[in-house]
Amino acid sequence: MSFDNLCKLLSEKHPATFASWVLGTPQTAATVLKTELSIEPIRADYVTFLQLEERILHLEFQTKLESNPPLPLRMLDYWVRLYRLYRIPITQVVVLLLPPAPDTVIETVFHVESTRHEYRVISLWEENPQIFLDNPALLPLAPLTATSQPQALLQQVLERVNQLQPQQRPEISTYTQIFAGLKYKKDLIRQLFREDMMRESVIYQEILAEGEQLGKLTEARSLIFRQLKRRVGQLTLSLIGKIEMLSVEELENLGEALLDFQGIADLEAWFTTLE
Repeated sequence: MSFDNLCKLLSEKHPATFASWVLGTPQTAATVLKTELSIEPIRADYVTFLQLEERILHLEFQTKLESNPPLPLRMLDYWVRLYRLYRIPITQVVVLLLPPAPDTVIETVFHVESTRHEYRVISLWEENPQIFLDNPALLPLAPLTATSQPQALLQQVLERVNQLQPQQRPEISTYTQIFAGLKYKKDLIRQLFREDMMRESVIYQEILAEGEQLGKLTEARSLIFRQLKRRVGQLTLSLIGKIEMLSVEELENLGEALLDFQGIADLEAWFTTLE
């Protein structure tokens, strides 16, 4: 199970809540942007792009600081591609779920010669747990927040989970146990939550299935964007948005139809057949 992918799932379910948390100001409206970032599409499976008022919020969730290419270069790459596409200000925030090795420098800037690009980093283990305990959307991340008494914090989290509405409780409980597994022993988690192994959970299986579907959708969308670029040239923002709303099956149908396209008009005409 990818913890980054679960973070993406939660932030896309509750975009305004996550935007309010990382920005520190109330955000009443946020729209999730699902897009491949041209020129050549790059994989963004575990990244959330939120459209705020006249601004894009880019959330990057990391369980480990190390990555290839390095995180600062990736953040610059995302920024350039996003700005090229939307031409509005972009706020980039990296959320680190676990502390790195001692003495590790957590970089917040890409700097090579005259090129300098900055972004924010939130260290979850330094965050006030009360913010997360008070909000069901953020509650699954609470076990990873700041505390000098980890077991007492986990007990608090459990109490908050048990106070949720019955229809909310199973899902939030499962997400919470998954994140808790990054920091706490499995025996302790099972003892406190009194549930079966996570891999036997129906909700856990649904999360895995959703992750697999997300991967298939990303691959299909990436292929379509590459084919359309060669076939009809640069796409308008409106067409990009329409393509991002297509299912895997619809993308496959578009992949067959575009072989006969001669220009943008053919793509627009194809979309009318879906109405």
